[in-house]
Amino acid sequence: MEPSEKDNQWGFTIILDPVPAAPSSVYGDTAIHFSERIPVLPEDPVPDRIGQMRSLYEYENGSFQLKCRNFYRQGIFMQDYEDDAPWTGEFVCYFPTYRDLTLRQLRGYFSWRTRIRKGEYRPIPTSAAYLYVYELLNGIGAASPEDSLIKMAEFLAGYVESGVGDKRMRKNIQRWMLDFAVLHDLPPDFARRYAAPDLLREDEALYSLRYPAGCTDEEVFSALCTLGGERLADSPVVVGYAVEGKHLFSEVWRKAVSTYRRSGKNLFTACFGELASSKWYPLANAVYYSQHNPEDRNYVFDDSRTYRCRNGTWTVERYESLSSDRKLFQSFIHAADRKLRFYLKTGRYLREKKEEAWAEPYIDAVIEADIFAKAEAAKPKLAIDFSGLERIREDAKTTRDSLLTEEERMELEEESGKTEGSDAEGQPSGVLTNFPLDALQLQILRTLLQGGSVEEIVRENHLMPSLIADAVNEAFFDEIGDTVLSYDDDMLSLIEDYREDLTRIMGGFSK
Repeated sequence: MEPSEKDNQWGFTIILDPVPAAPSSVYGDTAIHFSERIPVLPEDPVPDRIGQMRSLYEYENGSFQLKCRNFYRQGIFMQDYEDDAPWTGEFVCYFPTYRDLTLRQLRGYFSWRTRIRKGEYRPIPTSAAYLYVYELLNGIGAASPEDSLIKMAEFLAGYVESGVGDKRMRKNIQRWMLDFAVLHDLPPDFARRYAAPDLLREDEALYSLRYPAGCTDEEVFSALCTLGGERLADSPVVVGYAVEGKHLFSEVWRKAVSTYRRSGKNLFTACFGELASSKWYPLANAVYYSQHNPEDRNYVFDDSRTYRCRNGTWTVERYESLSSDRKLFQSFIHAADRKLRFYLKTGRYLREKKEEAWAEPYIDAVIEADIFAKAEAAKPKLAIDFSGLERIREDAKTTRDSLLTEEERMELEEESGKTEGSDAEGQPSGVLTNFPLDALQLQILRTLLQGGSVEEIVRENHLMPSLIADAVNEAFFDEIGDTVLSYDDDMLSLIEDYREDLTRIMGGFSK
């Protein structure tokens, strides 16, 4: 039996005695000549740098924190080391560190890392690949925290997403990149470039559904799809009607959020809960050594997620899934899809569910508003352009003057001189006696000045309030310089700021 060392591990070579023969045969003892023992292959020479790294390992209490500290110390020491020995064999280990590798595995790992840093991505056991990610989390081989994040993203794309490595690493790496950004207080805009796309989409969707009034139809509908399932985008309401379909879905949600109240909750809160704080353990499932206790701070990642550190303890404020009622949300989406399909006559109708009856009043209100809006849009619109009236008046005056005789022109100038400063009845300057309005328009204006209602006059004479308002405003624009009469929902009303001016100009017609 001979001890040997291979790959830094101890073992023994054992030579067994021959198996006893049958009783009819007798064999004597056979001497074992140790000079003829099985040869032991010599161990690969240990590079000085690796030997020095191994000597840095500290043995204390064997805690996980100590394991992380040892990894950090050894990693910093080896961060510039390169090798050219190929990796061979398998390696499976949870929370791997350099100490878990044999000499040949260490040399193979550092050779693989040398190529990774040059952009050459080659396969290696997943446990060994995690060593490289742990190094970047600890700032090993990176010039700054930003550089660490960039290198992790490059590794994710070049090694994991490309199919060279294990794609199951994606979830951990994306989570760690966000944790790392928060721990190092990197700008949120920078951090969001590297966060998991699914997390970003959900956070944005939650904000859009909580404040839909300030969001576009596209944003609200996208949020409904993100949180309610992508199948909503395949609804015939959207496939067949595109912009109109998305608008109706968005309006239904806006209507429900603004009016639904049950047990003190609006629809968003009932479906997704409120922002709530819970303990947060950054990089808890990674080999990471923090050299300093974090300072107290708030880190607002986005409108749906804020991290806070107090006395070294972290919390995160976000919408907790435990307080949400996604079933209520799904029933609302299904009810809206069902009723909108009937409204737009899309075919492929959905089955009615009794438990969704609560959502129907909100959907019906949106459908009724849409029907009314379409009816209003279908009414013929009469538009009158008054911009050319002044030009017409000037042209008419020029034509009239050209037709007057010299005697008639002198009489006209004489009459004009008499009325300058006062009218024929001695009325003060600023009072108009010739209004460019017909009798009904004057009657309506006089009634409004006296505080009366003009609805009956308008209705009995089949007048259009918009035309009346335009005519009156045009008549007094030169004198007042602003609109004096308004109409809303076919109702005429005076602009109160100009009541006194109108009374003065009309010479007491309102009395």
